[in-house]
Amino acid sequence: MKTLLRTLLYLALIVWIGAEIFLPIVAATAFETLAKDPHTAGAIVGSLLRTLHGMGFVCGIVLLALLALAPAWSIYKSRTVMAPMILALIMIAFTAYSQYGIIPAMDRDRAAAGGAIDTTDTASAITADFNKLHNRSVRVEEAIILLGLATVVLVARAETNRA
Repeated sequence: MKTLLRTLLYLALIVWIGAEIFLPIVAATAFETLAKDPHTAGAIVGSLLRTLHGMGFVCGIVLLALLALAPAWSIYKSRTVMAPMILALIMIAFTAYSQYGIIPAMDRDRAAAGGAIDTTDTASAITADFNKLHNRSVRVEEAIILLGLATVVLVARAETNRA
C-alpha cells in the first residue's frame, strides 16, 4: 500500500511538471507551424494552457492530500513533508492566478482588439497590456516549473529521511 501511495505522489508530480515543461515546446511548434496565422496558434496554446491548469489543480490536490496523509501512514516523517506541501500550495496559487487572473485579462484585451491581438497597432495600449500579461504568464509558468522541481528534490529528501 505504501508503494502505491508513493507511486501516486510521484505520478502527480511527474504529470504536472512534465506538462509544464512540454507546454513551451507545443507553443513554439504551434506558432512555427501556423506562422501566417498567429491568432489561431494563440487560441490553440490558450486552450492547452487551460487544460494544463486543470491538470495542475487535480495533480496539486492529489499531491497535497498524499503529503498530508503520508506521516499518518508512516510513509514520510511529518517534518519532511511541510516544505513540499508549502511549495505545492504556492504552485496551486500560481496556477489559479494564471487561470483566473491573467488569462481572463488577456481575453479581455483580445476582445477589445477586435478578436485578434496580432492585427492591432503594436503601439496601442491594448497590445502593450496584452504583451505585459503574456510575459507575466510566461514567468508564472516558469515559476511553477522551478517550484515543482524543488518539490521533487524535497520529496526525494523525505524519501531518504524516512528510514
